[in-house]
Amino acid sequence: MSRRLTTAALAALLLSGAAQAAQPMIIDVHRDANCGCCKDWITYLENNGFEVRDHVERNMNTVKQDLGVKPRLASCHTGVIDGKFVEGHVPVAQILELRKRPDLLGIAVPGMPAGSPGMEYGDVKHPYQVIGITRTGREKVIANYPLEQAPH
Repeated sequence: MSRRLTTAALAALLLSGAAQAAQPMIIDVHRDANCGCCKDWITYLENNGFEVRDHVERNMNTVKQDLGVKPRLASCHTGVIDGKFVEGHVPVAQILELRKRPDLLGIAVPGMPAGSPGMEYGDVKHPYQVIGITRTGREKVIANYPLEQAPH
């Protein structure tokens, strides 16, 4: 009987761990109602395992200011995950990295570079950087996406 209980307890523990691992990552995305590329970035996130909470905003500047996004790093939409900002067309790899970086307040892909997630236009791919903002306000390059290595 004790062996059955131990086996049942072990099975329950393994199943609960698997259920936790299967839970989607939740990201809040704030965007303007008239932006099509924002919807494309949301689709990209959903296709990569994120649960997106879509917030249509009247004043994106206020959202960005409240989150500490510097104007020169701004893009068309702003995500929030684990209390940190994700500004613009940031690839999933860097969002996952951000979650593991307690030294960062957020990350940004300034502007709207062609070839970044949600900004795909055929074979057009512009180089861009993912910029991290540290807790001290310093900017540092987290990733480079040159022409030949831009994500699809």
